Amino acid sequence: MTSPLLADPPRPGPDRAVTGTEVAALVELARARGARSIAVGSGRTPAALAAADAITRAWHTAGGVVAATTTWPETAASWLCQARRFADAPADVWVMTGPEAGWAQVARRLLWSTSWRPDRTLATAAVGRPATLALVGARRLRGLAGTGADGALWTVTDDGSLVITGPGTSP
Repeated sequence: MTSPLLADPPRPGPDRAVTGTEVAALVELARARGARSIAVGSGRTPAALAAADAITRAWHTAGGVVAATTTWPETAASWLCQARRFADAPADVWVMTGPEAGWAQVARRLLWSTSWRPDRTLATAAVGRPATLALVGARRLRGLAGTGADGALWTVTDDGSLVITGPGTSP
């Protein structure tokens, strides 16, 4: 990357709501990774805030600790403050949701300016689409995993491909 920011960010897409199946699968995925604490990051749209709230409540119900929550705008000067706040959270796993344009900007800033690691990060279906991952560069997101709205599990491979497994069929 020559810059942490997108030169031509996409127009905002749909504000995708999270499903109960998706949240349950995300909690199980975090538990399978041995997480006891998570940091939750989201955009500030109504659906993104509702998704972050649903994830936080489900994680608490499962007996986990939410180390921090961070939100970021769809447009900002650099996303540096939000990226640092999110990456510095004392969590076993980071959990992220969209919308895609703001997520891509903060993910690029995370890669450029922090010790954040995609392989310690889980995300919702709002993030796990090839077009969304391409905004960051899917090869830079090796190990990023998440759940689809139908409970499918997805992972970004070493070559930047998206592998989908589990009970569902889409990210």
